[in-house]
Amino acid sequence: MALSSLWQDRHPRSDVDIAPEASGQYDVAVVGAGLTGLTTALLLGRAGRSVVVLEAGTVGYATTGRSTAKISCLQGSRLSTISRKHSGDVVRQYVEAQREGLAWLDGFCTHHQVPVQRRDAVSYAHGGQGEQTLRRELEVAQGAGLPVTWTDELPLPFPARGGVRLADQLQVDPMELLDALSLEAAAHGVRLVEHARVTKVRGSAPVRVTTEAGEVRADRVVVATNMPVLDRGGFFARMKPQRSYCLAFRTPTQVVDAMYLSVDQPSRSLRDAADVEGSLLLVGGNGHKVGADVDTARRLDELRGWTLEHWPEATETHAWSAQDYEPHHELPFAGPVLPGSDDVLVAGGYSKWGMTNAVAAALALSARLLGGQIGWAAAFGTWSRHEVTGLGTAALLNGEVGLEITRGWIGALTDRSLHQDGLSRVCTHLGGIVRWNDAEQSWDCPLHGSRFDREGPVLEGPAVCGLRRTD
Repeated sequence: MALSSLWQDRHPRSDVDIAPEASGQYDVAVVGAGLTGLTTALLLGRAGRSVVVLEAGTVGYATTGRSTAKISCLQGSRLSTISRKHSGDVVRQYVEAQREGLAWLDGFCTHHQVPVQRRDAVSYAHGGQGEQTLRRELEVAQGAGLPVTWTDELPLPFPARGGVRLADQLQVDPMELLDALSLEAAAHGVRLVEHARVTKVRGSAPVRVTTEAGEVRADRVVVATNMPVLDRGGFFARMKPQRSYCLAFRTPTQVVDAMYLSVDQPSRSLRDAADVEGSLLLVGGNGHKVGADVDTARRLDELRGWTLEHWPEATETHAWSAQDYEPHHELPFAGPVLPGSDDVLVAGGYSKWGMTNAVAAALALSARLLGGQIGWAAAFGTWSRHEVTGLGTAALLNGEVGLEITRGWIGALTDRSLHQDGLSRVCTHLGGIVRWNDAEQSWDCPLHGSRFDREGPVLEGPAVCGLRRTD
């Protein structure tokens, strides 16, 4: 069973009207009740469209409810990473999308009494190579119009080679945010169906969406699952699935004054959070490719040891991990799953910066469905010339996938471990051999990030069917 995040554990659900089954005809069906899906549904509901949201688990079950919930336009070394593959105009479009996402969230939280903490965002470096990366991030961010500044000294209990600071960013409890979005969407007629995993999307005018809780029909479908659960469009071959870890510690006083993120390795993410008994410190990092042959429990232990070395008075309260996807061309996507047709739209590929990007994607998708245009949305295009810059990375990713398929099958056949604990170890997505994740007690596929619980049902990723029972 997956570890529970701080947010998922402590936040009670409001009395949202959850439909018992998936049925009916709608203007739009939204797949996924994370930040992208609920924001898209709300925007369309406000515009008078009939909308149903279909969620495989419960609201906030996956990435959003397990994030660090930093809402920032300064994102580690993301801007300089994008600039290596794209022009300055594209970087500026990306920054404008982040600003729009942050501003929308700021306004929504203000009007719906969702608690928000205003913090500076700080990207910092451990060593010399990190400092070079940081200097480049400063240059690109300033060129894109962000009012970032350089600082030599940081109030941290370990040495750093300087930092880039952006004032007046935000942090929230993501489950409080999703709860407010759910209530507001419902007030505009949006229907929410939980435990309705989508297994098939087919046809057009209307599109038929089959779920484990029934079938709905819709003129348009938005797949807001980060990694699309549809194989058409080949998005699984254009992104790398990543898993990262986070721990929460209770501290006597607030020990960090900003949202910090290192730009070099080992990665470390820091922020504070409110707590009835004082203050909480959130420490994240130690990420790796989903399903990689690594000791996942040790990854958490390393974070524990590092935290207690620098804050020995800290007491651990929660430990969890989260999943995200890095696109081959470094840009998120929001648009049609196939070129030339708006019947099915997809969004995802946020590279661990889903708070601003999810809202930006929702704004871009809703504008498209309502006949509007947003200039910066070109950077989020699913089928554009931007994709060309990622062809080399895509080839490398798919070469790694091919190697992993071969290695996995040879290993499983050699040691006769194709079946284990009454389960087939063959991923039901595209046939990879899953590995056991000791930290999360799950089976994880190293190909495209599908994950299954110890009994076989799907947890997340592009797979729509659980591992097969062999007993």
